[in-house]
Amino acid sequence: MELLIDIVKDGVIDSVKILPFLFITYLIMEYLEHKTQDFTQDIVQKTEHFGPLWGGLIGIFPQCGFSAAASNLYAGRVITLGTLIAIYLSTSDEMIPLFISEQFPVRTMIKILAVKAVIGIIAGFVIDAVVHYYHKIKGRSLNDPVNIEALCEKEHCRCEEDDHEGPLGIVKSAFVHTMHIFLFVLVLSLILNAAIELIGSENLSAMLKTSPVISHILAGIIGLIPNCAASVIISTLYLDQMITFGTMMSGLLVGAGIGLLVLFRVNDDKKQNINITILLFVVGTVVGLLLDLIGIKL
Repeated sequence: MELLIDIVKDGVIDSVKILPFLFITYLIMEYLEHKTQDFTQDIVQKTEHFGPLWGGLIGIFPQCGFSAAASNLYAGRVITLGTLIAIYLSTSDEMIPLFISEQFPVRTMIKILAVKAVIGIIAGFVIDAVVHYYHKIKGRSLNDPVNIEALCEKEHCRCEEDDHEGPLGIVKSAFVHTMHIFLFVLVLSLILNAAIELIGSENLSAMLKTSPVISHILAGIIGLIPNCAASVIISTLYLDQMITFGTMMSGLLVGAGIGLLVLFRVNDDKKQNINITILLFVVGTVVGLLLDLIGIKL
């Protein structure tokens, strides 16, 4: 019973933490849809080339909510794929609080955050450049239209109805979107917490002490777990000097909190979601392995 209570408590806490981010994101998106869609389309097209820069910098703040917000913005085509990946790669969730609680040197912690941000920014710009080149040779438009209405249709929030017009209507629609995603994340968080408890943190830790290449792959797989517990395990092992800096980075770069979970919920193109997940995993683990091969240590 005590274990069940802990699982439920952790699941609720993990889910509640993203509520403010989700609600603010949907408020902004609802306002953009109802009030300034043409203007927004123009602004997005003019500033999208700088998206990975802002995404990499924003992502380093210690909250899973930013990656969730990014997933919603990408599903509405408000941000580019490169910006989404930049935020995913730089997202830090529970790493910073854990380092602070262990009195980890602040200077070293800042360096780690800087490395994550730089990797996210570079990867984001490269990905956007590749996507733009691919679209160009295929003769497709380089800019996807902002498509916030698709989220409304998927969530059945009835945003188009008269009673959803005006400030109160925008708040109501944003609330409906937020609760749908919150309940979805809550249920899956409970399932994931139960799975982690059954497997055991010790078993996950033991798997990361194998050969260098395998440890990076396993760290990346653990990082994919849409739960802050993954980054806690990886960061703790690094603090205990059981894994290398590169191995830790593999897990933390891939770890996007509940961002991927939200992406699969709000973005209808499941094949695209899988490709994004694979792309995130490959970039994170390859960069982590390269950091070890180069011999970078912090």
